[in-house]
Amino acid sequence: MKNYDVIVVGAGHAGIEAALAPARMGRAVLMINYAFHTVGLMSCNPAIGGVGKGQLVKEIDALGGEMGLAADRTGVQFRRLNSSKGAAVRSSRCQADRTLYREYMQGVVRGQAGLDFYTGEVTAVLVRGGRVCGARTADGQEFAAPCVVITAGTFLNGRLHCGPRITPGGRIDEQPSLALAQNLLGLGFILRNFKTGTPPRLDGRTIDYSQMRRQDSDIPPVPFSFRTPFIPQEQKLLPCWITHTNARTHDIIRANFHLSPMYSGQIDATGVRYCPSIEDKLKKFGDKEGHHVFLEPDGLHTPVVYPNGISTGLPEEVQTAFVRSIAGLERVEFLQYGYSIEHAVIYAEELKATLESRRIPGLFFAGQLNGTTGYEEAAAQGLLAGINAALTARGEAPFILGRDEAYIGVLIDDLVTKGTNEPYRMFTSRVEYRLLVREDNADLRLAHHAHRLGLLDAAGLALVERKAENIRRGKTVLETVSVRPGDINPALERLGTSLLAHNQRLAQILRRPEVSFQDIAQFDPFLLSLAPAVCEQLEYELKYEGFMDRQRKEVEKFRHLENIRIPEGFSYDGVNGLSHEVRQKLAIFKPATLGQANRISGVTPAAISLLMIALRKHFAQMTDV
Repeated sequence: MKNYDVIVVGAGHAGIEAALAPARMGRAVLMINYAFHTVGLMSCNPAIGGVGKGQLVKEIDALGGEMGLAADRTGVQFRRLNSSKGAAVRSSRCQADRTLYREYMQGVVRGQAGLDFYTGEVTAVLVRGGRVCGARTADGQEFAAPCVVITAGTFLNGRLHCGPRITPGGRIDEQPSLALAQNLLGLGFILRNFKTGTPPRLDGRTIDYSQMRRQDSDIPPVPFSFRTPFIPQEQKLLPCWITHTNARTHDIIRANFHLSPMYSGQIDATGVRYCPSIEDKLKKFGDKEGHHVFLEPDGLHTPVVYPNGISTGLPEEVQTAFVRSIAGLERVEFLQYGYSIEHAVIYAEELKATLESRRIPGLFFAGQLNGTTGYEEAAAQGLLAGINAALTARGEAPFILGRDEAYIGVLIDDLVTKGTNEPYRMFTSRVEYRLLVREDNADLRLAHHAHRLGLLDAAGLALVERKAENIRRGKTVLETVSVRPGDINPALERLGTSLLAHNQRLAQILRRPEVSFQDIAQFDPFLLSLAPAVCEQLEYELKYEGFMDRQRKEVEKFRHLENIRIPEGFSYDGVNGLSHEVRQKLAIFKPATLGQANRISGVTPAAISLLMIALRKHFAQMTDV
């Protein structure tokens, strides 16, 4: 039996980050998957990022992960969403070449020192003395490790639904993971079913794009990774196209609701609220005359088109009818029909903030198995689980991100303190400190963690430090350099803002809503030399300075709760005044800090005050002893 520090089960977006991180931290890692050719496969849409998700990718990158670099190398369209709004809600998204993305990730996995790959199906997590000791595969092979990370995606008890037809599988033409599901049940885990889905794949050669609205890439495209200086001009970019469903489309779907697995009673699972099937959209938004359909290319050298917005589990003949009722798709040919996926998930409340099981030490879970949806949420969990598995294997302190530090911190904290009754998707609205944790400063917030953990080299850290220094110098220039009325008033008049009567510092002028960084950069050579990312951040921080200061004060106000630790095994029965309901919830969720306890639904401020008093007494008694 070969020994490893970490075994990773699965090779999707979560599995890749979960395996690369500990290997880069110097640990011996084994990745086990059904086949190598599915490593890095984009199971659903060929895109990375989106609202809230782009922030996750930037943070994965800042922590030394691979997803952002892969998107930059294989992207065929780059867009910044919410670009007309404040930086707090701007999110990056790219269309990737599905084949190139998979090949890129396979090359990275193949070339990573300290990372072995084994082709097989994991059927059991091995446990000895109450903690993980390895994994067993279907062919009888056993591998030893003190830490195992399960990233089973939609494969655990997976079933595919297309109308009344049900096929066992975690993805089309791929078998489900049934034995591992039984093994987890035997270990005491409770499983429940969630549902997701995918639209059909269309032949782009049979689409009439003249009836659709074209959507081109941003020029110049903005990379995801701070380690990517720019997207080269020779990297070909492709357009997407937008069309809409219509009344005829809706009539066809409504007439066949009884054949939809979600509404026929065939699927007993909770679906994705924020990425619903076209059947869900008509049930919940029946008054809408049409729904957007985004035609997204699968890559540079393939006719495959992904029609984002019409995920469905309806029978094939119904899919053919309703899709061909959409403008531009009247003669479209199908390369693959859509289907719904029903799969098992665990209760994430059973996990620590490290994504390690409270039930079995050394066992970590990441990705859709924890009840999330989306590549980015999966990769973020995989990265944090992989880091913590590496630290645990060597007996080192865990790595946990706070809600005020990162979107990843919010994602994991939401899962382990609140749980989720539906597939969880990240949004900017979930992040209470989004003015402070933005896309543009992810590297400044997190790169020092990556360097300390061994996930970012000195050259990468130097890039971030140079950016930070330029921001500091830029702020100094803006706060000290003044401009005369005669030099700037013509520009201010064109911008429709009040004129200067006397000299004024550049910072004061830039704080005006009508004035941009480019309008004042010409008055100092250093400002003119700054990279666009630095200019954008300087402008945002000056214009939103008051709001950001307010959020920093809120962070400090609640930080003391995050620093009050709740010891493992602490008895809530001895805390006078706590209701039975609160005691039950605290016992189930087992919060590690008072801050986590404060975020559990139903735990009142009064209960937190009582708990704080009890903890102070507990620690005082420990000190006396």
